[in-house]
Amino acid sequence: MSIRANSIFFAASSSPEAIAARDELIHLYGNAPMADADVIVALGGDGFMLHTLHETMSSGKAVYGMNCGSVGFLMNDFRTDQLRERIEAALENVLHPLQMKTTNADGTKSIALAINEVYLFRQSYQAAKLRVEIDGRVRLEELICDGLMIATPAGSTAYNLSAHGPILPLEAPLLAMTPVSAFRPRRWRGALLPDHVRVDIHILEPDKRPANAVADNTEVKSVLHVEIAQSEDMTARILSDRDHSWSDRILAEQFNN
Repeated sequence: MSIRANSIFFAASSSPEAIAARDELIHLYGNAPMADADVIVALGGDGFMLHTLHETMSSGKAVYGMNCGSVGFLMNDFRTDQLRERIEAALENVLHPLQMKTTNADGTKSIALAINEVYLFRQSYQAAKLRVEIDGRVRLEELICDGLMIATPAGSTAYNLSAHGPILPLEAPLLAMTPVSAFRPRRWRGALLPDHVRVDIHILEPDKRPANAVADNTEVKSVLHVEIAQSEDMTARILSDRDHSWSDRILAEQFNN
């Protein structure tokens, strides 16, 4: 589907660079109300891009990011010229986030979405002890570790890669399950999962070994059980320049030193 860019809403992070860039672009292109805009332009770094994608989830709005931060892996290069033409020529990726459902020690339940990853990690000096089920079948009776994450292809180059998890091509129908400092089984390095599976993680000995769960930037403390599955109903739309597409960036990461 071709993207129109007749009307643009500019969103900026709180950094001075992003705010100055927004003011310059509004002067050149105007600033439509967000509800009426054809496209959202996010100015900042990767964190702000994730925030904007969450804010526009299932709104039908496509997000085109320009880097005014540091790494900017999710962002396009910042330029002020021919912005409408760049947007209309951009490639679009439609992402289905992971849905994290938690049952918590205080008796509450919560739901959060993750574009990058769902991550469980130990809350205290004690390593977490987890039982891992895939589609109702126990695959790890006991995993002792500092943490465990389920990463999407979009998030595979983020924290997952830092934890020595695999990089997944953006179009791959896969999820990466990656442990952080696995102690038992000591040699377990993770798994590749089909993206349609349901993952259930049970926290063992939660009083002695409490654990928290995070979906992107939403943290839930002292969880007892976490269910993770791809949401078919929710979508995020991201745009990238054709000469430096998001798919190409993820592929290129596999050849970086």
